[in-house]
Amino acid sequence: MAEVVGIERNDSGPLKVSRKNGVMYLEFAAPPAHVLSLETIGLLHARLDEARADADVSVVVLCSSGKVFCSGHDLKEMRAHRGDNDGGRAFLEELFRRCAEMMKAIPAHPKPVIAAVDGIATAAGCQLVASCDLAIASDRATFCTPGVNLGGFCSTPMVALSRNLTPKHAMEMLLTGEMVDAAAARDFGLVNRVVPPEYLNQVVRKYAETIASKSSSAIAYGKRAFYRQLEMPLAQAYDFASEIMVEGFLTDDACEGMTAFLEKRDPKWTGD
Repeated sequence: MAEVVGIERNDSGPLKVSRKNGVMYLEFAAPPAHVLSLETIGLLHARLDEARADADVSVVVLCSSGKVFCSGHDLKEMRAHRGDNDGGRAFLEELFRRCAEMMKAIPAHPKPVIAAVDGIATAAGCQLVASCDLAIASDRATFCTPGVNLGGFCSTPMVALSRNLTPKHAMEMLLTGEMVDAAAARDFGLVNRVVPPEYLNQVVRKYAETIASKSSSAIAYGKRAFYRQLEMPLAQAYDFASEIMVEGFLTDDACEGMTAFLEKRDPKWTGD
């Protein structure tokens, strides 16, 4: 993805940060593989927490530059701990626990998180794409869950995949470990749109800034309700959603939105 010019940029470490027009861009910056090391997982989780608390941030975009979006966990880091007294068990338990907590923080985040994928997304990198609320890919992006090729199984990526893809498409990726191109990823339900690489930045920015222009309170309770109702039986989901609709249309922003529509003017959101 082309470089985003924001009002703030932090180029230190494996994660670059920039902000522009209500959007926080988090760019993987540990080429060539952009691995999810224990350090990177911690930094990414911390930045997500920062975005949660920042009233000037309405949307988060995850992106990278180069041929790889994110290649998943750092295999060198994992293998190095095989020499530990416990064979690496304690390290692996901490790694996968902290990664799972970071992944769970994305759908639980009050602000939409968008993946902009212009390259390879494998293993936990593919899991990260599946965990985001939206995913836009260039037509040269590819996706893979290669655990079976390494003598293991992508069990934690499986959780996010099985909640986005059809069961058979998820199993296809998990059982074969083969690369899936961007068009197939779109058909499987892993990504929303596929665009030429030269338009990826533009399309992602349009999505992000469009969402950022909406009522922050409506986006927050709407996103929260979306994920909660998915876990409910149909009748319970409708009862729950009806309550959310009532509460939502009693907010100040809803009153302002309806008034602005009737008066044919742009709304002025307060987030209340």
